[in-house]
Formats: sequence, C-alpha cells, structure tokens
Amino acid sequence: MRTLHLNFEEAIEICKAISNKHRMAILRLLSERPHNVNELAERLDLPFSTTAVNVKKLEDVNLIITELLPGRGTQKINTKNYDQIVIDIGPQETKKPEHAVVYDMPIGEYSDCEVEPSCGLVGETDYIGIQDDPRSFYETGRSEAQLLFFKAGHVEYRFPNRLPYGDKATQIEFSAELCSEAPLYKLDWPSDITVWVNGHEIATWTSPGDFGGERGFLTPDWWMTNHTQYGLLKNWRITKEGCFLDGMKVNSDCTIDTLKIAEKPFISFKIGIKSDAVNMGGLNLFGNKFGNYEQGIVMKLKVEEKN
Repeated sequence: MRTLHLNFEEAIEICKAISNKHRMAILRLLSERPHNVNELAERLDLPFSTTAVNVKKLEDVNLIITELLPGRGTQKINTKNYDQIVIDIGPQETKKPEHAVVYDMPIGEYSDCEVEPSCGLVGETDYIGIQDDPRSFYETGRSEAQLLFFKAGHVEYRFPNRLPYGDKATQIEFSAELCSEAPLYKLDWPSDITVWVNGHEIATWTSPGDFGGERGFLTPDWWMTNHTQYGLLKNWRITKEGCFLDGMKVNSDCTIDTLKIAEKPFISFKIGIKSDAVNMGGLNLFGNKFGNYEQGIVMKLKVEEKN
C-alpha cells in the first residue's frame, strides 16, 4: 500500500485538489482499476471536458498519473498514485521562519547548450531559425521559444541566486514539462533524461514516449497534430535527506548542502541525454504556451531566515 505522508504546509494544496466531490469520485474509481477520461466521464455522468479538467487538477498535485499505452493509439490511461493520504497534525518541531523564492524560467533563456539533430526551436507562431540545424540554438530570437527539442546533448539554465545573505537554503525543487523526441511522434519511444543541479547529477527519468496525435491544451492551432503535442510534468526536489523525483527518493548522495547554493552567484539547472544513456530517445521541453502546463522551468527555493 502506497501512503502519502503530509505535514500541514504540504497538505494545503492536496486538500484544495480533493475538496470536490467529482475528484473524490475519480480517485475512488481509480482505486478499482485504471480508467481513461471517456470511461470516467461515462461512469460519473459528466461531460468529457469537465472530467478532463478534474483529472488534470489531480495530476497537478501528483495524486494520479496519466500514461499512454503502447499499441493502443493515443489512449491515455489514468492511474492513482497512492492508496491513502496521511496528514500529520501532531506537535510540530519549532523552526526558524521559512519563505520561498520562486522563479519561472522561459525555456529559451538557456545559458549554454550542446545539441545534435534532430533538433529545433519553435515559437508561438513559427519555427525559430532552421530546423535540424544546431546553429539555430544561438539565434537572438531563441528567448521566445515555446518548444525546444534535440536528439542528443543538453541545455543549461542559470537561475538568479536570490538567497538572502546569511540565510540558509533548506530545499530546492524544479519542475518542467517534457517527453522523448522521435520523428513526428511515437508513443513507445523511451528516453533516459538526466538532470544536474550545480554540476551534481540528481536523477535520470525514462520518458515512455513522444506524445502526439491529440492536441495539447496550450499547443497552438498552427502546429500539426502529427508532431509532438505535450509532455509530462516532472518534479525534482533536493533536501537535506537527498534527491527526489516526483516525490520518490532516488539519490541519497547529493543533498541541499552538497549544492553549496550560498557560495555561487547563480543556480545551474542542466537537462539532457547522457552520452552513455541506454535509451537515447532525445528530449522535448515545453514552454508556457505549448503543451499541457502553463509554465517554463519553475524553480522553488525554500529559505530558512537568519532572523
């Protein structure tokens, strides 16, 4: 049985997401077996659009996951992530005051890159530069990119370090929408995508495929549906206990102290495909006007105040 343990602060967003009878009903149905949105809509006697919105709310807080089944077209199957939720309401350890620094980095604002074809940048209304030409990644208009893709290599982002002098970083997390990169799109196309923070390897996630055939919520109408349409929202978190991918601990060797955030003028986030990856399936990275999630690369830095 998978249990999600929450403290008071973590429980707020989860409680907001499940304070709706339709979402609670969806979780109950998914406890029986995985369903697609059509099945959920039929069993709940709700319009498809209403059901899809409620499913996305549950996805956003990681209570359910949506996957595409190879060999079954573009059918998306929803599965619950946890069997129960436990909220700790016991006495809390007295802590120094904390606050968070949040920054949403546009995907075209990378500081360094090394990419191999197939590769390209896509803006809100057209391609940026020449498709499959790595030189396009150095075009002055790259900051307007809403989708970038490459078969091999990496992009690196340097976030402004807004940690107040004298304060201590207690946790840092990043989130981004991404998937594999295949010609046009291919649902069964695994890719080992790795993230590094301040030069330290955090985690490798194997994307199941390159998702297309069904338009993303934000994907512009001019972009054909036989191309990549959307990705999955992934979350990487580093604390004093180690590194977590979508809430699951994946690395104990690197901690928030290992990153030495207070000693650096910027915070580096690098994402790409390692040269020795088993699944060299490329990478698609989505901006706030492409795909399913209205964001670029979001960094959230939790800070313990000195005074």
